[in-house]
Amino acid sequence: MVESRTSQSWEQAQGSEDGVSPPKVLIIFVHPDPQQSIANHALLEFSRMLANVTVHDLYASYPDFFIDVEKERALLAAHDVIVFQHPLYMYSCPALLKEWLDRVLGKDYAHGEGSALAGKYWRSIITTGGSADAYSATGYNRYDIDSILRPFELIAALCQMVWIPPMVVHWARRLPQQELEHHALRYRQWLCRPDLVSTEEVNDGR
Repeated sequence: MVESRTSQSWEQAQGSEDGVSPPKVLIIFVHPDPQQSIANHALLEFSRMLANVTVHDLYASYPDFFIDVEKERALLAAHDVIVFQHPLYMYSCPALLKEWLDRVLGKDYAHGEGSALAGKYWRSIITTGGSADAYSATGYNRYDIDSILRPFELIAALCQMVWIPPMVVHWARRLPQQELEHHALRYRQWLCRPDLVSTEEVNDGR
């Protein structure tokens, strides 16, 4: 299912008077059981109402894992910033996103002889079940989160995309409601920024 909110203009959505149009953002949301994800629900609740944002739920669209590659590539072509929002599964991503990456970002389309995504922006929005302290050289997972997410950064580079530092929400199921709302607000504020493609440190200060 693809959800797009175009009922309000950028100026209406943000209360801006300068008429600056933000980049078009495609949020590729990937969670096999989204109803059980309190954190991802909170993160998406605000973003769905933004005029420049399209939310694309992969598991709702492809429960059988048969991905419409041409449809996906058309969506990518229509947006400037591609956000991959998903939980961290086994130090990687849910299975359907791995299938999507293999099928959609194929050789001679996004890399090799092709460069269809060159210059577009990639940002990963990640939820984890562990604390931030667990993701360190001395923590339970032995590596920091940037090292664990390095394969995604390499895919972005392979496709000549610009990597924006990821936003990571740790301890997703255990966060107090107020802190979760804070993360959701920061996410919305980033999506609302005319300069949201800035590669400066824009995450939540993890």
